[in-house]
Amino acid sequence: MSRAHKALLRGLLGLGLLLGVVVLADLSQLWQRLRQAQPLWLLAGLALALASNIVSALRWRALVQWLGAAMPCRSALRWYFQAMGLNALLPGAVVGGDVYRAVALRQSGESAMAASASVVLDRLSGVWMLCVLGALGALASAAVLAPWAGVPAWALAGLAGLAAGLGLVLPWAGMRHLRRRKAPPHRWLAALHTLANQPDTGQRLLRQALASMAVQVLSAAALAAGAWALGVQATWSAWVFAMAPIFLLAALPVSVGGWGTREAAAVLALAPFGVDAAGAVGAALVYGLYGLVQGGAGALAFGIGATRDNHP
Repeated sequence: MSRAHKALLRGLLGLGLLLGVVVLADLSQLWQRLRQAQPLWLLAGLALALASNIVSALRWRALVQWLGAAMPCRSALRWYFQAMGLNALLPGAVVGGDVYRAVALRQSGESAMAASASVVLDRLSGVWMLCVLGALGALASAAVLAPWAGVPAWALAGLAGLAAGLGLVLPWAGMRHLRRRKAPPHRWLAALHTLANQPDTGQRLLRQALASMAVQVLSAAALAAGAWALGVQATWSAWVFAMAPIFLLAALPVSVGGWGTREAAAVLALAPFGVDAAGAVGAALVYGLYGLVQGGAGALAFGIGATRDNHP
């Protein structure tokens, strides 16, 4: 199967899943919620989503500098939002945008190792804190989630707390381990070894953790604001828990821009908190629109940049 056929299949699969979820949510109820959306809450959610992606771009720049490469702040923002445009318009979720960021940094004169490793490690940094915060959300919501999971609340709380604790500790332990070893031959481990042997590794890792936490908190707030615009109410712990499956499934390379997988995950993740299917799908659609708006702006910047110079 050719690459074009695979891309088309991903798009059709995502569209089919989205249509199925919308039908499940009851199209009339969903449309009623969307029609009554409160503009101020919608704008607040968009502002929070924009702030989240600005912090993401700056986190990536800090990681590039940690690897010993150079990237101006303006370039980081430009390439990051251009990548968002590709993510929103092309099949493959975040893969296309990540490849673009790596190519852009490589064509600016930096090494292939720094370019590719920075993007992969930046993605892992975001997933790391997303999972940690999701586990903390599960810990805070253990009494609500336990009946759905079919386990005692104390057991779920213990597992969630253990997962969050290990998630916070393991990166520091891994860096400490790499620091004591010789540089491994594998390219990705060599990149991690480079990071681990910097004199200020602890401080830089802490900054990455705080930046990733800020990104995810702002993203959860944007999701919640979009939901509030539609009259969907849930506790903060519910949004902190639900954002993990919603954002992780939206990043799977099986659709265009996460459409379909994001909405299906929202229905499943928010059901234990009493959010009906129409409200969950509506909240996910609004969050998807936030990305589409920013991605459209990024695509416009891509076109302008392409006519201004010979590299992205």
